[in-house]
Amino acid sequence: TPIFKVPDMDLAVLLLIFNRPVLTAEVIKRLAEIRPTRLYLAGDGPRKGRENERELCEEARRIASEVTWPCEIRTLWRDSNLGCKRAVSGAISWFFLHEEEGIILEDDCLPNFDFFRFCSHGLNRFRNDDRIYVITGDNFQNGVSRTERKASYYFSKYPHCWGWATWRRAWRAYDGDLACWDSLVQNPSWKELHNDPIERSHWERLGTQVRKGSLDSWATPWMFSVWYNQGLTMTPDVNLVTNIGFGPDATHTVSWDEGAAQLPACAIGKILDTTEVRWNLAADHYVFQNHFGGRNLRFPRSILTSAKRIVSSFFKKTFGNGG
Repeated sequence: TPIFKVPDMDLAVLLLIFNRPVLTAEVIKRLAEIRPTRLYLAGDGPRKGRENERELCEEARRIASEVTWPCEIRTLWRDSNLGCKRAVSGAISWFFLHEEEGIILEDDCLPNFDFFRFCSHGLNRFRNDDRIYVITGDNFQNGVSRTERKASYYFSKYPHCWGWATWRRAWRAYDGDLACWDSLVQNPSWKELHNDPIERSHWERLGTQVRKGSLDSWATPWMFSVWYNQGLTMTPDVNLVTNIGFGPDATHTVSWDEGAAQLPACAIGKILDTTEVRWNLAADHYVFQNHFGGRNLRFPRSILTSAKRIVSSFFKKTFGNGG
């Protein structure tokens, strides 16, 4: 297999793993083709009372550690389980103790080659631009181009994290307990950011859960932290990462019915830059409706199901079972 070389970047990658050795092996196989010069491996500890989980964690760590290319490796293996929020955010903070910038992957995020080239380009181009907080490999526009003047990317308020890159200067803003909450939601810019009341209510509900400590997520407070600092995410015009982790073993992505399951990763070609940094409202509205479930919030499934039953009952009573 020819080695893919990312130009102009001394590549550092953080790989977050847990208890899925088969998926870990897939991502390590891809990294072996990329050959990052520095690889950081982090894994949460097994949960109490989970049969065979310790063995699965150890197997995943063994697979991740058996690197077949010249590479500096650092590991952060947790002995006990910290949970998704503390384990992942702690690992990212550990990563940025050693690196100024880098790529972050989880064991279920399988990037294509262009993902690394795209991240390298973005990290270099926006290194000193405090408006940009994230470079993501994710695109949930279902084939609709959202760029202007044939550029290769647009800017979003959503810091999607199924394969992404950032800088130490951005991660410093991470506010895991959302101490910024009151200042964020009371600022007039909050309504400008979420001008749809249903969308605004959705995110306020999740933010309240983070504040209460009832949501074991690092990604949600990270998103709010980016919003608090009015940060934007460089988003490719095509999808560059496939999430291969949907299913019963996942922490959050447990349903194969979700539209993002196994979303193909595409080639992006020559990366063409946009001349201005502008938030794409139409793209983000589409993402909320179709990726974050906004359509179901507007028309809850329970209401739709009830409506179907009422209509069905009406037709049966009116026309009988013969149709």
